[in-house]
Amino acid sequence: MALSNISQPIHSHLCIYTSIRIFIHLYLSIYLLYIFCYSEEMRTRRGVCYPRMNNLCCDKRTSYCEFVTEMNLHGRKRLKSSSGTPVSPPTTFSGRGSDFFDTLPDDIVLFVLSKLASTASCPADFVSVLSTCKRLNALGVHSLVLSKASPKTFAVKAKNWSECTHRFLKQCSDAGNVEACYTLGMIRFYCLQNRGSGASLMAKAAINSHAPSLYSLAVIQFNGSGGSKTDKDLRAGVALCARAAFLGHIDALRELGHCLQDGYGVRQNISEGRRFLVQANARELASVLSVPTTPMTLVCGNGFKWNPLPHLRHGNVVGSACPLLSDFGCNVPPPEPHPANRFLSDWFSGKVIGEGLRLCSHAGCGRPETRLHEFRRCSVCGNVNYCSRACQALDWKLRHKMECTPPERWVGDGEDNGDGEDNGHVDEDDGVFNGS
Repeated sequence: MALSNISQPIHSHLCIYTSIRIFIHLYLSIYLLYIFCYSEEMRTRRGVCYPRMNNLCCDKRTSYCEFVTEMNLHGRKRLKSSSGTPVSPPTTFSGRGSDFFDTLPDDIVLFVLSKLASTASCPADFVSVLSTCKRLNALGVHSLVLSKASPKTFAVKAKNWSECTHRFLKQCSDAGNVEACYTLGMIRFYCLQNRGSGASLMAKAAINSHAPSLYSLAVIQFNGSGGSKTDKDLRAGVALCARAAFLGHIDALRELGHCLQDGYGVRQNISEGRRFLVQANARELASVLSVPTTPMTLVCGNGFKWNPLPHLRHGNVVGSACPLLSDFGCNVPPPEPHPANRFLSDWFSGKVIGEGLRLCSHAGCGRPETRLHEFRRCSVCGNVNYCSRACQALDWKLRHKMECTPPERWVGDGEDNGDGEDNGHVDEDDGVFNGS
């Protein structure tokens, strides 16, 4: 009984002590917030200031300060400047006077612009913001923003190519954007025929483990693009292809698988080549299945159906309206081409590349020959040309399989193959098992 009588006052004292501590913490928090909001200047770690708007201050006799127009003052004291003369309050959205946007520090604006550049779905999404005001135009070309721009931000069409576009891509690449380095490198190497600068830009992106750049350099080494036939370096091509395959590039996995199967630039290993081809097809299928809002209808042997992606319907499918026939028996839509490859296809469409020069027959590639008979051609019909085995495998399953027929030959006819090589037929299973 005595212990209970003693514990009751102790408990009440503890409650009072706790309440006092909470009150003190709350009071200090409100006081610090007041000091933080109404100090003369607030600085970030980078020294950016949060100045008072128009050097306004509140009348001491007023309990609070509110930015309102003269029409809504209704007896409240007017805002005064530091000199004591009354000033009209700023307007925010009417277009007259100051704007709250002017008080935002550069750090916040740069952060918002970086998010916009990294998620833009077309160049207009980003360019329209730059044309809003001088401040956004200046901060929009900051290196922090350009380094995070997505490939679709500078996915310009060939018909819209200009010196300004070239300069913008150069700014992005100088800021360290690997996608811009790759895109500008492809354009300079193949379209502008500036081989050295284009290859160095792709190498700059490849150093940063950019898989498409590694694969493009591998194709250049395999074909000796920009040089003569003796400039081919099969070992270097296989090494670059292996690095891109390690990073998960599907075309590089296919190319490496065929190189191992054929002993092209590397010691022949058929089983290892088949393993890479299986992995390429598995990644191809997984890349489509991983799309969240995909209306899936796979057409497989068990009756499971696949409905292509919305952006691949109504003639938007690369090369044909038919989906890519996967080696696993499913109708998988072809991958969407990279903006750099789409630019090459648009640039050379309807143009004469050069006397006797040909484009890669795979519609999603767009690479042209840099010398006569550089690319391989189909050994059956001889009508199509490919820059790589990966492009051949994709085009075979997408289109050429239904079109390839051997031409009629006269006795004694010869063929001048130049330094190009016959592709041979691609097996229907692309080196993968056949279903029993």
